Amino acid sequence: MLEFLDSYAWIFWLGLILLFIVIEMLTLEFTFLMIAIGSLGGLIAGALGVPWYYQIVVAAVLSLLLLLTLRPPLLRRLKRGGDPAKSNVDALLGLEGLVLDQVTSTAGHVKLANGDTWTARVSPAADIRDLPRGERVLVTAIDGATAIVVPAGRTEPKEPIA
Repeated sequence: MLEFLDSYAWIFWLGLILLFIVIEMLTLEFTFLMIAIGSLGGLIAGALGVPWYYQIVVAAVLSLLLLLTLRPPLLRRLKRGGDPAKSNVDALLGLEGLVLDQVTSTAGHVKLANGDTWTARVSPAADIRDLPRGERVLVTAIDGATAIVVPAGRTEPKEPIA
């Protein structure tokens, strides 16, 4: 059995390398690429006559070394040219809006500058209890599907919201 492993370990390594490359093509996060390169190290060790149990050690150490040293700078370099525009909740923070239905500490509706209509509540840190229809507001936070707002003249709450 051990002779079989020593003789045909290269097939195992080639299969692993191909599998890891296919997974890497689907995930695109460099993790499986580093493991595939580590497996290539195991294949090369086997070609040099190293026993199969040391081939596994070579592959594991090389994979771990690559994951810890090469992968982080590659990810930083890949994300360096990313889109700086804010999206999702980040794009809503600081956005102005107009009160459609009176906004209280529990309910209300606002139409934001981006055209979306949101359920809204007055920020607990604001000095006021309600905002009348037509009042200009500023979004300070998002709680689920509810915008937390303050009057537009006031950009920061007096106390931090916990």
